[in-house]
Amino acid sequence: MNQSSLTTSAITILRVILGFLFAAHGWQKFSEFTIAGTQASFAKMGVPAAEVTAPAVASLELAGGIALILGILTRVVAALLALDMLGALFLVHAQAGVFAATGGFELVLLLAAAALALALTGAGRISVDRALFGRKNSRLAGLA
Repeated sequence: MNQSSLTTSAITILRVILGFLFAAHGWQKFSEFTIAGTQASFAKMGVPAAEVTAPAVASLELAGGIALILGILTRVVAALLALDMLGALFLVHAQAGVFAATGGFELVLLLAAAALALALTGAGRISVDRALFGRKNSRLAGLA
């Protein structure tokens, strides 16, 4: 495989796995925890405006995860998900230290870094973004 093929494979793998994990976490907030339960949990953790934040985060994670899997508006969605994880890091997890087993920030930091990497690289060749915006003369080529 040449470097271009390896890069395409790496970005696609990262995008699909990250998208799956975000979608799973968003779905969990809707189905397992429920939005009311997520709101209560956010409020207990000190997240501001938990009544609004919980459904917004759940929706972003579910829809954003699906968008990443497909490679739709990847740069925008990935940037929003990175901000979501940085919010979780600073508002909830930082004071618990590094390790997730004690409520720490290792998972949210990794998710933020992966999302930021996709915001910087874009979706790659195997994506809806590339199909829609990948032409050199497209005014929206920066999205691809």
